[in-house]
Amino acid sequence: MAQKNETNSAKDQSNASVDQYLAKDPERLARNLARALEELGKAAAAWTEAREKGETGDVTTAPLIDMVRTFSRVSEYWLGDPTRALEAQTRLFAEFMGIWANAIRRMSEDAAADYAAPPAADKRFQDPEWGRNAFFSFLKQAYVVTSRWAADLVEGAEGLDETTRHKARFYVDQVSQALSPSNFLLTNPELFRETMASDGENLVRGMRMLAEDIAAGKGELKLRQSDASKFKVGENIAMTPGKVIARSRLVEVIQYKPVTKQVLKRPLLVVPPWINKFYILDLNPKRSFIRWAVEQGHTVFVISWVNPDERHGMLDWADYIEEGIRFALDAIEDATGERSVNAMGYCVGGTLLAASLALMAAEGDKRIASATLLTTQVDFTHAGDLKVFVDEEQIQALDKAMSGRGYLEANRMATAFNMLRAGDLIWPYVVNNYLRGRAPLPFDLLYWNSDSTRLGAANHSYYLRNCYLENNLSRGRAVLHGKPIRLEDVTIPIFNLATREDHIAPAKSVFMGSRFFGGPVEFVLAGSGHIAGVINAPDLGKYQYWTGAKPEGMLENWLPGAKENPGSWWPYWHAWIEKQDNRSVPARKLGGRRKTLGDAPGEYVRTRA
Repeated sequence: MAQKNETNSAKDQSNASVDQYLAKDPERLARNLARALEELGKAAAAWTEAREKGETGDVTTAPLIDMVRTFSRVSEYWLGDPTRALEAQTRLFAEFMGIWANAIRRMSEDAAADYAAPPAADKRFQDPEWGRNAFFSFLKQAYVVTSRWAADLVEGAEGLDETTRHKARFYVDQVSQALSPSNFLLTNPELFRETMASDGENLVRGMRMLAEDIAAGKGELKLRQSDASKFKVGENIAMTPGKVIARSRLVEVIQYKPVTKQVLKRPLLVVPPWINKFYILDLNPKRSFIRWAVEQGHTVFVISWVNPDERHGMLDWADYIEEGIRFALDAIEDATGERSVNAMGYCVGGTLLAASLALMAAEGDKRIASATLLTTQVDFTHAGDLKVFVDEEQIQALDKAMSGRGYLEANRMATAFNMLRAGDLIWPYVVNNYLRGRAPLPFDLLYWNSDSTRLGAANHSYYLRNCYLENNLSRGRAVLHGKPIRLEDVTIPIFNLATREDHIAPAKSVFMGSRFFGGPVEFVLAGSGHIAGVINAPDLGKYQYWTGAKPEGMLENWLPGAKENPGSWWPYWHAWIEKQDNRSVPARKLGGRRKTLGDAPGEYVRTRA
């Protein structure tokens, strides 16, 4: 009797497992599928209309061509010898046979482990059905062994130059991420269940969002990562009080209101990247570097770059230095009377600042007395996965795409950055938004990430060629104002911060850049990545940072002798600034004798691309 009850119980569980994948109301499901297809048709229409109107170019084909070319090089090795090809195919076949044998064994051994399993931290396969349902378990394991096999083909291909192998690794990872069974309705148990439970309502909502996002991207998918309706620049982000004290066609210069009676004599000029907007440094009061620096007694000035359009297409790095950094220095001198300034550059803003320092040194302009570089590359030998998108053919395609309008659409660069962490920044949102039909939650960091900027043609082309492609900046071959500039001419003190998990400016690359300056360099390595490692307020008590000897040799040799310190690097930086000059003066009036032009965060930052 007990055995019969156990058998009935097993049957009930099996039936329940099957029932969750069956339509509750087939007629309603059919109607919703028709509605979803209608919304999908709107998405296709938005995609087609943009191309018919010429609103989007064919620049996206360049990376695809490069991917095909790269895979062809790998295939050439494996297919060039029948023995090697058979060996590779046999390895994959053996893996599939292992999965099959494991599936047979699990029919009689409920506790049998998977033949191939993803890492425990892989969020894509957390649902229990990936393990207990034979169909989904097989899909998961087949995906794991196939993606590993493809990665092994890249590593095992002999005769590849390192650039091609790097590209092949990157492209294989992108394809593997895209083809994961977790990304498809019928191969993801969670999506399958939700679709049946709602009779397809999730697909109607998801396809509607897809159509909206393609229309918002003017024919390209503008992937929403946060609920944009919950944020407004100047109201609940970028809130630190201040005034716009100067404006050029490229920048607004913002001065922030002091909160201390005494301030450091040297003002602080922050040069953010023009690829993103400056308010990453002022997301909210708890994490705002700008607010914190003001509270420490800095007179903070920040450059807010214009979101470029047709009018800015011919402006290159020399213009960004003259009408950006030097224009801001002039405004600071007018507002404070100070000619000696501490400067800080973040990411590509730091790269521009470094080039500016070399140019100013050559021309005898000594207004910047110290420079802080945050996750900044000046040498691009080890520049990471972004180098995948930079070769002569791809730059020519970009130049052609930018020549008509004078700028690159914001969505292009945003997509490239998202691809560096596709498993975190692309596919979870594709699944959540368009298959589950759920709007993303509000998150200030991801709102900032999606608030992208266009890129001026001449400026972007100069950057790609002189930094990523030819590495001219560190080699003393970058030309500004008609003459080469040399980083070794920069003899002022440099505070050079890298972050350990940086996927945009790898720590190894930032460390190597330290050797090219002609003066003392304080190298600090912070925990976490490109954003979280920088925007790490002391009150949060998160992460750590390492300090140590002069940045000589290689990072892996420097790190064992470095001291690990808990928490934020911000106070350590502030102490370093005070070592350079700790004189103080009474807090300054906003704008000094200049007429202010409006409240912070200004107008340029509000322009959405």
